[in-house]
Amino acid sequence: MSHRLNERLLRAGCPRDEHTLHRRRFLEGAAGAGALSLMSFSGLFSLPAFAEEAKRSQKHCILLWLCGAPSQFETWDPKPESAYGGPFGAIETSLPGVRFSSLLPQCATIADRLAIVRSMKTKPNEHFQGIDLLNRGAEPRPPFVRPTLGSVLGQQLGQLDSPIPSFVLLDPCPEGNEFKAFKAGNWAGWLGAEYAPVRAGGEFKIPDVARLPDLTAEDHEDREALRRFMTKKFANERQSAAAASQNAAFARVKGLMSCAHLFDLERLPAADRQRYGPGAFAQHALLARHLVENGAPFVMVANGMNWDCHVFQHEIYQMLVPEVDKIIFQLLSDLEERGLLDSTLVVMMGEFGRTPWLNPARGRDHYPDAWSLALAGCGIRRGVVVGATDPDGVDVTEKPCNEKNLFATIFTALGLDPYAEYDLPGLPTFHRVEDRAEPIREALA
Repeated sequence: MSHRLNERLLRAGCPRDEHTLHRRRFLEGAAGAGALSLMSFSGLFSLPAFAEEAKRSQKHCILLWLCGAPSQFETWDPKPESAYGGPFGAIETSLPGVRFSSLLPQCATIADRLAIVRSMKTKPNEHFQGIDLLNRGAEPRPPFVRPTLGSVLGQQLGQLDSPIPSFVLLDPCPEGNEFKAFKAGNWAGWLGAEYAPVRAGGEFKIPDVARLPDLTAEDHEDREALRRFMTKKFANERQSAAAASQNAAFARVKGLMSCAHLFDLERLPAADRQRYGPGAFAQHALLARHLVENGAPFVMVANGMNWDCHVFQHEIYQMLVPEVDKIIFQLLSDLEERGLLDSTLVVMMGEFGRTPWLNPARGRDHYPDAWSLALAGCGIRRGVVVGATDPDGVDVTEKPCNEKNLFATIFTALGLDPYAEYDLPGLPTFHRVEDRAEPIREALA
């Protein structure tokens, strides 16, 4: 590994060997594949044994973001005996003594693959503040902008020269939609534009925008050669953060075009698309599975602000919850059948929960004081329920957890040091997880 690359990884809080093959695996693979055929390192990944080992050892994360904040009462922490419990019952699961909402019958059958946290307790009571906190893992410290979870994991889990984006955000809401939860902004913070998300959604395809329609391939290559020449000349004469950011963005777009076919769901079997369902959230979950299968380190799947039900919640949830029940079941089943669940962390959550009581419009309002989320896959203990709330779901009574505990859990599950320091010029001391907050040990394998 070059000195320059070493320095770059160290500045980002990354150990030198984090992106390299383990020496023992290298030697074992060489013996199995025929070491004499390894005439150069560049040919290493052309050998099937090493390519398969690299694929197995890579870790991924899929974040299913239930925008608008789902109710814990109609999902993971039902309270049918409570005056606030609502009209839906609670059903037994594959875990003795653990019940889910009756709206989650398929998830109930795979409860032994899940870790449910019923004791989340956070502060923001407004959507965009909650979304920001649960994506960055700490409250803002202006003027510094902390990178989001997707940017950090994209940097840490991504392959250095892979054309596949390190952070993919699948969001069905078009720009300008008033209900768009994930607005344009500085997602990557001090990590830089290279680790900002590639946003896609809606049509399940990425149009070929890399070359103007009236340019031939030869013309395009000539222009690209000129751009590289001018960029190098500029970089040799002066240092510019803006230019570096622009070059990183250009490289990301160019790399994206080389793997645009991976975003085309029409290339997948029709049976796969039918199993997940026709909705945008369902199809994006399938796309997330497909992208992870092809090497994407982090994919975030959002679904608008559907869960923000201040009116007629029960009627709306009769449609929403069964759909997400099917999506979670299909996604986890697919990952396990393909041998990917042990290397893919799946996080299922929103920005907070809903009030135990109903408002006059028969809806539940925002409630960060006691809410639930679910985890599965890489580094997560199967079949556990962490924490508890009182009989009415008003307060956390066991194992309160906040956003820092959650982020420490995610990093630990993926084999990353949650307390690594960001040692970047001009910044005060920042860590991946501040205050050395403990991970949720009960949820870790």
